[in-house]
Formats: sequence, C-alpha cells, structure tokens
Amino acid sequence: MNMQQLENQFNMKFKNHALIKQAFTHSSYVNEHRGKSFSDNERLEFLGDAVLELGVSQFLFRSHKNMPEGEMTKLRAAIVCEPSLYSFAVSLHFGEYILLGKGEEQTGGRSRPALLADVFEAFLGAVYLDQGFDKALEFLESHVFPKITDGAFSHEMDYKTQLQELVQQSGKQSVDYQIVEEKGPAHEKTFLAQVMIKDRVLGSGEGKSKKEAEQRAAKKAMDRYKYS
Repeated sequence: MNMQQLENQFNMKFKNHALIKQAFTHSSYVNEHRGKSFSDNERLEFLGDAVLELGVSQFLFRSHKNMPEGEMTKLRAAIVCEPSLYSFAVSLHFGEYILLGKGEEQTGGRSRPALLADVFEAFLGAVYLDQGFDKALEFLESHVFPKITDGAFSHEMDYKTQLQELVQQSGKQSVDYQIVEEKGPAHEKTFLAQVMIKDRVLGSGEGKSKKEAEQRAAKKAMDRYKYS
C-alpha cells in the first residue's frame, strides 16, 4: 500500500506505519501469509468503533443543543451504522489501500460494504493510537461531521420539533407550515413547503413528500432563526 499517498490524502505524518498498514489488513491476507508477522485489523476496528461513538456523541451534544437524548441516540445510530460507514470509506477511496487474500479479492471483497465499514473503523482506531484523540476528531470533522451538517441524515432528525422548542424558548408564537407548490406527475410528485413564524417566512424546503418538505423547511428555519 502507498503510505505516502495516504499521508498526503489526510495531511498527516504517521509515526507507526505498521499500525496504519494493519488498519487496512484483512484477515484473509494474514491467513495467506502465515509465515510473516502480519496482524489483521479486527482489534483496531473494535477500538475505532468506540472512538467513532465518542466523537459523534460529542459533536451532536455540542452542535444540537435543543435535541433530546432520544433523538441524539437515534441520529448517532444512523451515522455509525454499516451503510453509513461504507459510504464514508468509499468516498475516501479506502478500497484502494486494503490488503486482501487472493480468494477475498476474487470474490469482490475490495468493494464489500461490511469489509469497507470495518476498515473505516480500524483506520480511525489506528489514527487514535498513532496521533491521539484530537487528530482522530479532526479526521471526523473533515470527513464525517460535514455530512451531518449538510443533512445527509436529516431523515433521522425531527427538525420540526426542534424548531418548535427553539421558538417556545423565546416566548414567541407557534410555528406554521404551508405547502405552497406541488410539481410533477402523481407518481413522482415533489412538494415545496414554507415555515412561518408570526406570518414571516423563515425557511422553505422541497421533498418527495409533504413531511419531508416540511422537515427541510424547518431545518433552514432553524439555521436562520438562531441568528435573527
């Protein structure tokens, strides 16, 4: 694997190259090289899972100050689940670095979702050991947290409830929603929603259902309301 390329990609200078290499070493590769001192990434995956949970929990706690505990738990579960970790790994081209046994390679292991999700966690565990928690957090801030902020997991978040709580804290009136436009054929409609506070439009959002459109409008309204 190309360690220099990996260091350049993440702007890090790794202290222990063997540890980073281990993060990308699948058990099938170790099994085919029994005469050599290779270790697979399973223990690093265990550690990375804990680092990821703590990092995401800290981010949600600090950035979503009005989100109830149950909502944070639900959102964190969506972020750290296998499909999400797989998408993170794919976006970072982790498949290019994995060391696989020939059999695993031939059966498509390099693009297997579970395998790539494990590699993502293992790499995070290796970064934690090699660079410390702050650097692991910087990695998440660059490659995971922006996706949360951009709404990649908005289907797991109840922005309407959060906005209502935010407005009530200020002693202002209730929040009202209107579907102002419907587009497309019956089987493929899109809806445009507006959210208003005291007859002032504070946000709009589009979605494939009225509920989705209202949630997206509420998300935009929350961002503006905080600074209005």
